[in-house]
Amino acid sequence: MNLLVTGGAGFIGSHFVLRHVQNNPDDQVIVLDLLTYAGDRSYLESVEEQMQFIHGDIADQILVTKIVEDRGIDVIVDFAAETHVDNSISDAAPFLHTNVIGVQSLIEVCKAHPEVLLLHVSTDEVYGGLQDGEQSSTPQSPLNPGNPYSASKAAGDLLIKAAINTYGIRARITRCTNNYGPHQAEEKFLPTIIRTALNDEKIPVYGEGKQKRDWLYVTDHTDAVEAVLEKGKDGEIYLISADSERENIETAKLMLEVLGKSQDLISFVKDRLGHDWRYALDSSSIKALGWEPKVSFEDGIKKTVEWYQGKYTS
Repeated sequence: MNLLVTGGAGFIGSHFVLRHVQNNPDDQVIVLDLLTYAGDRSYLESVEEQMQFIHGDIADQILVTKIVEDRGIDVIVDFAAETHVDNSISDAAPFLHTNVIGVQSLIEVCKAHPEVLLLHVSTDEVYGGLQDGEQSSTPQSPLNPGNPYSASKAAGDLLIKAAINTYGIRARITRCTNNYGPHQAEEKFLPTIIRTALNDEKIPVYGEGKQKRDWLYVTDHTDAVEAVLEKGKDGEIYLISADSERENIETAKLMLEVLGKSQDLISFVKDRLGHDWRYALDSSSIKALGWEPKVSFEDGIKKTVEWYQGKYTS
């Protein structure tokens, strides 16, 4: 199988590439990545000889078309995205470029090459925030994005659904809860805790830290994407979660404990604009494909802390 992995030098995409190359040595893997601040080609160093890297933008339809045609691509696995909510609040334009225009570019390529499967990686945030006690979101739940980032991802999802209906393209969508693990951009919540705590600096926690998130270790997510690639059905949406919600303050305290740092480092700051209270997904769709998370939150946190300690102290 010939795969084009967009955003393959980013956080989740790099883990997908590393594991896919290891487990499928006969596949041809092409990575297309714009190498923004969230991408790092060095993450792929161990498999450089087993894949090809192309520096470019998914919104460049001519480039994507050339890759698909020259390399005989069977599947596009789309991890490319702008993802940080705070950045989207400050400037939504890059999010529209990648998450909307970029997705439409991939759709156009798939329209011209109907044999190509588009596996698009989305987010639980397209459903908007839930209140305590509300039922977990399902693939059929209405989209209700609460910030520019999630709105741009919802737009991309809807464009794909429309293209399936209108043009009959082959596509599958995954939506996952919060990921964590090595390679995540430094601005994200858990890397921020680690970086600042290692320097004995104050850790910023929004509001009172009571917002709830369901954390999934990154390789459990990529394994779920592989399950959808292998066993999923075209036109379907698959929801991926660990079914393990925690308040942000609880997560911060656990990480400080693993780091051997005092909880006095926690500093509550003004809450984010439009901060969603809680996300929760019904993961029965992905579990029906035989997937289950393998890494416990506690073990995942230890692995994550060890990796960032090596990065920040080397």
